[in-house]
Amino acid sequence: MAKKPTGKNSGRGLRDLRTKVKTARGRKLSSTLWLERQLNDPYVKRAQTDGYRGRAAYKILELDDKYRFLVPGARVVDLGCAPGGWLQVAVPRVNSLGERSGKSVGRLLGIDIQEVEPIAGTEIHLLDFMEDDADTKVKAWLDGKADVVMSDMAASASGHKQTDHLRIMALCEAAAYFAFDVLEEGGTFIAKVLAGGAEGDLQKLLKQKFTKVANVKPPASRSNSSEKFVVATGFRGQNS
Repeated sequence: MAKKPTGKNSGRGLRDLRTKVKTARGRKLSSTLWLERQLNDPYVKRAQTDGYRGRAAYKILELDDKYRFLVPGARVVDLGCAPGGWLQVAVPRVNSLGERSGKSVGRLLGIDIQEVEPIAGTEIHLLDFMEDDADTKVKAWLDGKADVVMSDMAASASGHKQTDHLRIMALCEAAAYFAFDVLEEGGTFIAKVLAGGAEGDLQKLLKQKFTKVANVKPPASRSNSSEKFVVATGFRGQNS
């Protein structure tokens, strides 16, 4: 338990320990607020300490702690994997480096349209998952189908809330259809969505294809963000 402050000034005149950022010449207020939020975000600081490439790593870590889909031996596809934080979390959990004696060795495949720095225990490919033959390439690289398809992708922000919502939902739906093509029966699909009213069709589709569909906002997801994650487990198969 944390000790209470002591001394005659206890409880009074305590300084705000948050880092304040002054608005620099030519910098927009929104940029200043974003920088201030980053500097004061405990997950950003924790990611630096733990060696993750970004705070988003804790989102998949917290989701997996709850749903246990990154298991030793799992074959995982990470769509839009840049900068690679989700893959970093997955490496020890699926045992892709074979460091856990007596456990099955998993496979990790990262896909992105931009270059991503290599990560030990993963295969990263430059590929647009919406290309016609992308699913065929992925299954060839994996030597079979995947157990997990996960996505933290977001469309470029336009500044218009409803437009951004529709864009990310379209991207998530495309990721879902890709997952239907590459997932093994019983597999899992995880993707970021934005709350905003257009996710009903996706929910209906996923409930047809999976035995369970959950909507989760992990603790690492900022409270003022409308993002959440859909976790669909128990893929029924392509013909469902």
